Amino acid sequence: MRTLAGRLGIRPTKTLGQNFVVDANTVRRIVRAAAVEPDDVVVEIGPGLGSLTLGLVDSARVVAVEVDPVLAAELGRTVARRRPDRAVALEVVAADALHVDAEALAGFGPPTALVANLPYNVAVPVLLRMLEILPSLRHGLVMVQAEVADRLAAPPGSRTYGVPSVKAAWYADVRRAGSIGRTVFWPAPKVDSALVAWRRRPPPESRVGREQVFAVVDAAFAQRRKTLRAALASWAGSPDAAERALTDAGIDSSLRGERLDVADFARLADARPTPAP
Repeated sequence: MRTLAGRLGIRPTKTLGQNFVVDANTVRRIVRAAAVEPDDVVVEIGPGLGSLTLGLVDSARVVAVEVDPVLAAELGRTVARRRPDRAVALEVVAADALHVDAEALAGFGPPTALVANLPYNVAVPVLLRMLEILPSLRHGLVMVQAEVADRLAAPPGSRTYGVPSVKAAWYADVRRAGSIGRTVFWPAPKVDSALVAWRRRPPPESRVGREQVFAVVDAAFAQRRKTLRAALASWAGSPDAAERALTDAGIDSSLRGERLDVADFARLADARPTPAP
């Protein structure tokens, strides 16, 4: 990987959140834990120099989304050199994962898995966006900063539970799937990493839908030290309106947002008073 980077004149940049995995055992561990099957269509975000890509194409078809044009152009050649019999199993999409659309990722058919070493600076928004725009995704495994992994997998009531926890739970059952040492990366990051595994399940029932549920989640955690009655006053229109919505949803208004699970937030969004004309 370092030799390839030198030939391309590539130096990892903080701007793009580039920390390349250069340890073969870690790649094998990720591929095993991801449990992809030959019929899977895997989306990989930020393949970089292609170490994880090489592991994934042995097991499934891969759509790799790379924002760096130099790396995107080289990835296909790397796979053709190292895995010539599997080169046809790779499609490279030169795009920003935060803006790419679902159609661009459907060259092999609807994607079914997401496996990636996500750039630390955009890990949560990228994961949530992929889950939103690709309802065909059934399962996945992503490597993120350890602190982010804790937040994504946190249960209600825990210290790390917050907006990412609730929004990820809208789409899937999420769990922390192991720790990753710093020395497997080039350059070595200054923070620890972890794996997060998820499996899609139906969202909670909601009359108003995801956007409105996420709006009340954002409001509840914007002032997380306040009780829900106070924190949701602006969202509902007044403290009294927030109190009524909470009562209708069967939720104690003296609680704080971190005590509610995603189904509670869905009921609360459905109970929001209709603004007067």
